[in-house]
Amino acid sequence: MMIDTSLVAGENETRTADLKRDYETLGERLDRRGVSIDAIKAKVAAYGVAVPSWGVGTGGTRFARFPGKGEPRHIFDKLEDCSVIQQLTRATPNVSLHIPWDKADPAELKAKASSLGLGFDAMNSNTFQDQDGQPLSYKFGSLSHTDAGTRRQAVEHNLECIEIGKAIGSRALTIWIGDGSNFPGQANFTRQFERYLDAAKAIYAELPDDWRLFTEHKMYEPAFYSTVVQDWGTNYMIAQELGEKAYCLVDLGHHAPNANIEMIVARLIQFGKLGGFHFNDSKYGDDDLDTGSIDPYRLFLVFNELVDAETRKAPGFDPAHMLDQSHNVTDPIESLMVSAMEVQRAYAQALLVDRSALEGFQDTNDALMATTTLKTAFRTDVEPILAMARLENGGAVAPVAAYRSAGYRQKVAEIRPEVSGAGGGIV
Repeated sequence: MMIDTSLVAGENETRTADLKRDYETLGERLDRRGVSIDAIKAKVAAYGVAVPSWGVGTGGTRFARFPGKGEPRHIFDKLEDCSVIQQLTRATPNVSLHIPWDKADPAELKAKASSLGLGFDAMNSNTFQDQDGQPLSYKFGSLSHTDAGTRRQAVEHNLECIEIGKAIGSRALTIWIGDGSNFPGQANFTRQFERYLDAAKAIYAELPDDWRLFTEHKMYEPAFYSTVVQDWGTNYMIAQELGEKAYCLVDLGHHAPNANIEMIVARLIQFGKLGGFHFNDSKYGDDDLDTGSIDPYRLFLVFNELVDAETRKAPGFDPAHMLDQSHNVTDPIESLMVSAMEVQRAYAQALLVDRSALEGFQDTNDALMATTTLKTAFRTDVEPILAMARLENGGAVAPVAAYRSAGYRQKVAEIRPEVSGAGGGIV
């Protein structure tokens, strides 16, 4: 454990009596609604969302980055930071790596993660920026580039990610590309998409039998006129074209403002192509803000669709859950802890929806009572459920308070050298 367990126990002791009273009171209220608080708690306790390795570093914008104290120097520092999040929240058992940012000896990666009680989630490839020593540039695209050699280079990089993932226990590859165009006429939309599909098929052909391929759509950025995989419809076509192991990844920030993301989720579930999520929040576009910081009701509505599918046992329903955020003005560890808890909160609230009543109101076209049924669940303060699940799982009743009391950031700052703030970029 990166944080002294006796300190966590001491922090918990000061809060446990109040928590038990809050839990009992909420349990009585839920019991009147025919809901078992212990059953909800058990599901919340079993839920996990993966942490992105890059998320524990300070992010930024295209214009500037202001790194904080104790920035992780390499993947092994990142894993230690990720283990703190898991230790205190008990909600983030796995880490998602990004190659080549996190490239290291697979045996050492696996040993370090194991020593910290962590596993590995989906692998993430990077063909949206050039790396030192890279022979061919991705300035004008990667998997859809006009040059066959550049496309081969991008394919080979993804195959390398699969090999690393196999060695560390991952079973999924996530592909996001920045390919597109900035000017009308710059690219032929049809030929560009054909090249992408050909390259994606070459990657898919090497996917192990027990792996899944997640393709991620993004409306814009860095290409601002057109993007090759620009929306969920294109993403769905890709998954259909590639095969049964190909699925769509939904990033909550990768949609036009006011897009009905929960309906997109429902459609992908219905046709068996929902691969998973990158949870974050946004005000304008791909802001990569902390999950639930802007629109917690939308997050709840997404989970309402997920719990609906879970309840009715939708065929092939097994989405991967991961955070994907850029922390510009907060301590990344604190933001990731709070975000993991917000995802758990949305899940718990969605579990409280009276599905029988909701279905009845829907069938009788009672719009007011149908939406009121959802709001009744959303407005329920489920914090005692989340805190009790953490406590019983060996975590902290109040993770941020315990983290600050431990002084973890100050301690690692004494070991890790300060990082220059020069240069822009989100990572």
